[in-house]
Amino acid sequence: MLVLMEVWESIRDFVATGGNVLYVVAIALFLMWVLMIERYWFLLAEFPKMHKEIVAKWDARQDTTSWYAHRIREAWISEASEKLQERMLIIKTLVAICPLIGLLGTVTGMISVFETMATQGTGNARMMASGISMATIPTMAGMVAALSGVFFSTRLEARAKVAKEKLVDSLPHH
Repeated sequence: MLVLMEVWESIRDFVATGGNVLYVVAIALFLMWVLMIERYWFLLAEFPKMHKEIVAKWDARQDTTSWYAHRIREAWISEASEKLQERMLIIKTLVAICPLIGLLGTVTGMISVFETMATQGTGNARMMASGISMATIPTMAGMVAALSGVFFSTRLEARAKVAKEKLVDSLPHH
C-alpha cells in the first residue's frame, strides 16, 4: 500500500510539473491502449474462430469454381478484412494526435514563461523554470505516448495483414 502511495505521489508531482495538458495526453494514451488491446484480443481470440467458420462454409459449398462462388469468396474475405481493420484508423489518429497534444503543452508552458517575464522580469528564474518544465514535459510525454503507439500499432497492422493472407490462402479458388 505504501508503494502505491509513493507511485501516486510521483505521478501527481509529474503532472503538477508538466501541467494539465498531461491529463489530455494520458486520456489519449489510455484510449489508444484500450483500443490496441481490444484489437490484439480480436486477432488472437476472436478472428481464429471467424477464420474457421469461413473456411468451413467454403468447404461445405459444392460449387467453388463458378463466377458466383468467386464473388461469395471475395465477399467473405472482404468482410473478414473489414473486421480486421476495425478501429485501426482511430488508433493511428490517436498515435498522431499525442505529439500534437504535447505541443499544446509546450505552447501553454511558454505562455506561462512569457507571463512571468512580463510581470516579474527575467530575474525570477524559479518562476521561469516552472513554465519551462510545463513546456518540455508534455512534449516528452506526447512523444513517448506516440512512440509506444507507433510500435504496437505497426505490429498490430502487420498481424492483421498476415491473418487476412492466411484466410485468402485457406480458401482455394480453382
